[in-house]
Amino acid sequence: MTGGRWLLRAASLGAALLVWQGLTSLDVNVWLRFEQFPTVGEVAGAFAERAGTGPFWQDLASSLRRIVTGFLLAAVAGVAVGTAIARSRIAADVLGPLLEVLRPVPAIALVPVAILLFPSNEQGIVFITCTAAFFPVLVSTRHAVGALTPVWEEAVLTMGGGRARILFSVVLPGALPGIFGGLSVGIGVAWICVISAEMISGEYGVGYRTWQDYTVIDYPGVFVGMVTIGALGWLTSTAVERAGRRLTRWLPARDSSGPVPASAARTRTERGPGRSPRDPLPATAPATARAGATGPRSESGPFPEQTREVTP
Repeated sequence: MTGGRWLLRAASLGAALLVWQGLTSLDVNVWLRFEQFPTVGEVAGAFAERAGTGPFWQDLASSLRRIVTGFLLAAVAGVAVGTAIARSRIAADVLGPLLEVLRPVPAIALVPVAILLFPSNEQGIVFITCTAAFFPVLVSTRHAVGALTPVWEEAVLTMGGGRARILFSVVLPGALPGIFGGLSVGIGVAWICVISAEMISGEYGVGYRTWQDYTVIDYPGVFVGMVTIGALGWLTSTAVERAGRRLTRWLPARDSSGPVPASAARTRTERGPGRSPRDPLPATAPATARAGATGPRSESGPFPEQTREVTP
């Protein structure tokens, strides 16, 4: 990413903070009421004060442990079940109807089930986080595997490859872009549900602490929790996207300046894969070389000269 884009993003965040500071310091009350909102300076002071205490980092570690555990379980289960449903008619018939019935149920609505099912709140929160991230990964994997062209699989079969070779050399690598799309959606949904579960039944965690601040009317503390949740969500989403880019380096590269225009894409196609737009086009083969490659027929026309023996 260029320095200009970093500067533009920092300016966007700075402008939002300036608007926030202006609305709250002036106690604006025009339909939307900002008179009880803490200012940016009050939230920054509360954040600095809490960052120097042990409970803040304990809550941070608890939320990160729950989100990582639940998300990894959801990633493994979602990829495995999605691949099985996409490639096996029996798996689609057995698991498909059950999962389609469960998929519309919000994960946060499973809090009573988690309380009854698991012996501790910690396991119940991980279960809710895993359930929230499971279905986006499952659906994305199923569609990505189903969209693969059968030519690649037929090529492996032609070369004597078995099912395991097809799975690990064709299916999973080919579906990786779609799988990481589901993982990016799943990590965001998982954060929503883990914070909600901590507010309802947690003992530690960022969500639990934010709700406790709200019950004692500590509004700067509430905003500290919101800022912390946003920063953690941004960091984990960035980690998933970077892992996806690293594992799908074989995809056509994009310039850091943004989407590739159609004219540039055509130019890349003409230059060939793996060549930079700044690289010169490959030199055209000399006419004499083309003539030599085509053999004697190029001297007499597009078709070889036909000779016929005449028997006297």
